[in-house]
Amino acid sequence: MKKWLKVLPIALLSTSLMSAASFAADWQVKQGHSKVSFISIKKGDIAEVHDFKKVSGSLTPEGAFNLSIDLVSVDTGVEIRDERMQTMLFEVAKFPELGLSAVVNPKLLADLSVGSTLVTQIDGTIELHGKSRQITFDVLVAKLSDKKMVVSSMAPVIIQANDFDLVEGVNKLREVAGLSSISLAVPVSFVLTLSQ
Repeated sequence: MKKWLKVLPIALLSTSLMSAASFAADWQVKQGHSKVSFISIKKGDIAEVHDFKKVSGSLTPEGAFNLSIDLVSVDTGVEIRDERMQTMLFEVAKFPELGLSAVVNPKLLADLSVGSTLVTQIDGTIELHGKSRQITFDVLVAKLSDKKMVVSSMAPVIIQANDFDLVEGVNKLREVAGLSSISLAVPVSFVLTLSQ
């Protein structure tokens, strides 16, 4: 269930000297106001929503974005299931984090005014379970103030377990839980708040 996107890079470049100065610092992902969630589907049609409690990341003035998801922080609402995902699926002892990186043209949001939104596409690279895959994200960027913006997925990103060598882990989870099936395709969504 590797899904989460290395998520979205967004940089602001203003035409005024004052704005340019305010954008000189890195943007930081605010954990308390950000969430990466995914849906697991078992026994054909039973869907459950899960998320990760710890995410961090930054966006540079040059447009380089990096997001890190602490896989130990997976939260399914069931403690034993969290532990099984950590050890059997993600193998957090060897692969504790999911990473996402991307680059955005720093001039992309130059004309975005406070209160405005922008829909765009971002190409990112997800690193999970020792594997790396490129994924395209459709995102909505909302500028809340000169020092705060929100980036959210316009549609779920589908993560395939076989792209990240997670099929064996999914099968282990299915067997230990006595389930007839667990989907190998996992929809992932995110809302990220960035501030300076």
